[in-house]
Amino acid sequence: MFAIALLGVLVAVAAVLVPTMWFNLRDLREADAAGDSAMAAARQVAPQLLSYDYRTIEQDLARAGGYTTGELTRHYKELATSLVTRAKAEKMVRTASVAGAAVERAEPDRVEVLLFVNMGTVRQVPGQAGPQQQVAQNRARLVMVRQGERWLAADLSTLLGSA
Repeated sequence: MFAIALLGVLVAVAAVLVPTMWFNLRDLREADAAGDSAMAAARQVAPQLLSYDYRTIEQDLARAGGYTTGELTRHYKELATSLVTRAKAEKMVRTASVAGAAVERAEPDRVEVLLFVNMGTVRQVPGQAGPQQQVAQNRARLVMVRQGERWLAADLSTLLGSA
């Protein structure tokens, strides 16, 4: 009698756990797939967000804003008013290339991607004879959100703080 009761309890527990585990496995697979596609998008978008040339800075910032959503889009619009003057005065050209990337956290529609970025800056500082060049390695975190079929950057933070 005890064995039958125990078997009944085990069947009831299995009836609850198996569907729960199946849904959890499905969610994990969706998050994994989202992580892969968002990381690929972040690798392509990051250079667009972090690079500009003083000769085309308005277009560069407008193009970068096309890869963003929410507060980050607003930030790029504000950046156009403050960075443009400085970049043109110093004849600044900044280039960024992604050296490596990894997913920090993934959900089906939101993924945090850590990027290792090589940054190059060339500028003419007023009062100096020649251009000043600087090369730096940096880390950036992009929060990518799915909007329809696209992944857009919703937040960008660097080792120095938020964008």
